[in-house]
Amino acid sequence: MPVVPVRYDRVLSIVGEVVRIALPAHDQDDSSGPRYGDLAVIQDVDGEARLAQVVKLGAGEASLQVFGGTQGLSTRSHARFLGHPPRVAFSGNILGRVFSGGGAVADGGPSLDQDPQVEIAGPSANPARRKLASRMIRTNVPMIDVFNSLVESQKIPIFSTAGEPHDALLARIGVEAEADVVVFGGLGLTFDDYWRFRSTFEDAGVFARTVMFVNQAADPPLERLLVPDMALAVAEHFAVEEKKRVLVLMTDMTAFADALKELGIAMERVPSNRGYLGDLYSQLARRYEKAASFEGGGSVTILTVTTMPGGDVTHPVPDNTGYITEGQFYLRDGFIDPFGSLSRLKQHVVGKETREDHSAVMNTMIRFYSGARDAERKQAMAFELSEYDRRLLRYGALFKERFMDITLSRPIEEALDLGWKTMAECFSPEELLVRQNLLDKYYPAAPVA
Repeated sequence: MPVVPVRYDRVLSIVGEVVRIALPAHDQDDSSGPRYGDLAVIQDVDGEARLAQVVKLGAGEASLQVFGGTQGLSTRSHARFLGHPPRVAFSGNILGRVFSGGGAVADGGPSLDQDPQVEIAGPSANPARRKLASRMIRTNVPMIDVFNSLVESQKIPIFSTAGEPHDALLARIGVEAEADVVVFGGLGLTFDDYWRFRSTFEDAGVFARTVMFVNQAADPPLERLLVPDMALAVAEHFAVEEKKRVLVLMTDMTAFADALKELGIAMERVPSNRGYLGDLYSQLARRYEKAASFEGGGSVTILTVTTMPGGDVTHPVPDNTGYITEGQFYLRDGFIDPFGSLSRLKQHVVGKETREDHSAVMNTMIRFYSGARDAERKQAMAFELSEYDRRLLRYGALFKERFMDITLSRPIEEALDLGWKTMAECFSPEELLVRQNLLDKYYPAAPVA
């Protein structure tokens, strides 16, 4: 669509990052006038141009959020509408490239202005085109692959707190996961965090199949609203048009929600829970529901980090997220918590795409680890420990060492074999309460005493 040539000179107000522009009466009913979501360019009296987006259309006015900030703008500024919503480059040339939160090339490489552009923030895929999730994405992280398998087309967050190694875990998964394309979205990252992600992908040799959209802490906060939409638009096109298995990694969705709150305050919208707006659930769901497997095409799987301020899982962002996603991974004290974590789609792949003993190993190991936690509490309270309690304590220590360390890298078959070995070192076959045919096939012939 060609650029709308009309210049709008009447600025009604500037509040926070939002500029209100008066619209002529004919524009309110004219299809050539601005539409919700359209981009605009605001120019100050010195000629500096800044990108903005229509976030509200009212009687005789349009509200624009300015991504570069409104500092230096005055009521003598003017706006021109571009006639289209935000777009992002999409072609094979974007692989191995880094883009800013506004979609501009940010790695010093050649411009992609001549490449095809696709609109972002479109509707979710037609449910009729989706197919049931049935393929596992191997990550080589034992606590994920064995106990809460990640399934293609799944949407799942990592619930974490400040100081936890969630970014290191996310980068690990990006490097080792079975995926044709990895699309990374960073929201409010420090430069060190951004460079750590990029270096990890480069050092592992996977950067050539990775696309990065990064909003750094020093960049305009409102650009964080664009990052998820750009990442997901690119992911959808790779999945549908190129039939690729795409893994989308984003950190941190709490920063995205905070940017939404900041915009709502500037627009004087009535806040809901803890200052967040009433449509927080819808805004999050609109992004997460992009996860899908397509008939005759590829898939989009979404794995995000959601930090919980103060470790509070009832905070509006993790609370709303939990109702949208298909499980969660809890990261506590540097470990993926086996009790709080859950993958609601793992039953589609456990024992079907994986070995027949997967379910038995998973359930039995967690049962013994639960007993080990109880034995630890008895020991802490100076209760007398039985011989079985001491074996549980030994098992708990081995379980943490061999499975819970997020830096470990083991194929699931190797992890299952190690699970049998670990249980055999602490318990007799009868104590496992596992089917005899599985014991005959997988229980070590000469367990260590």
